[in-house]
Amino acid sequence: KEAGIHPARPHRVVGTNEVYDPATNTWQARSPMPTPRNHAAVGVVNGKIYVLGGRLGNAFIGRAANTDVAEGYDPATDQWSPTLTRMPTPRSALAWGTYKGKIYVAGGELQTAQMAAAFRAVEAFDPATNSWSVLPSLEFPRHGAAGDVIGNRLHVVSGVVQVKARPTVA
Repeated sequence: KEAGIHPARPHRVVGTNEVYDPATNTWQARSPMPTPRNHAAVGVVNGKIYVLGGRLGNAFIGRAANTDVAEGYDPATDQWSPTLTRMPTPRSALAWGTYKGKIYVAGGELQTAQMAAAFRAVEAFDPATNSWSVLPSLEFPRHGAAGDVIGNRLHVVSGVVQVKARPTVA
């Protein structure tokens, strides 16, 4: 029996939403995510959870479609928001961090029949105004990176860096 997810084997993306209670060591099902996806950014602002972008339909970018959907979840009421303002750049496998009430997203990837690419894009979502800001880009495009805010800076580390090869001079 083969274990794990593989692009050649069937699998599906689910919108499962559960809460874990460490005091009782139990899980409880909650209202499912309206847009099932993976490789999304997730940030918490004012007690609400926001799920931004990601992949639809498959765990592997070569068989999935990126989305620009942004949704919010209120754990206190177990309710999902209507779809929020969409991301300026649909993408998956992006880094993120939360700072002063905004969720910052950076990098990510895209694949079509014609190309595979990583993003340099950096954007910020403000749940209070339901709006996005486009910020200065990353120096190098990358996907699958980790990110978080330390102090007042978003740090993006690791991931797959894609840079254009520089021609050599003979």
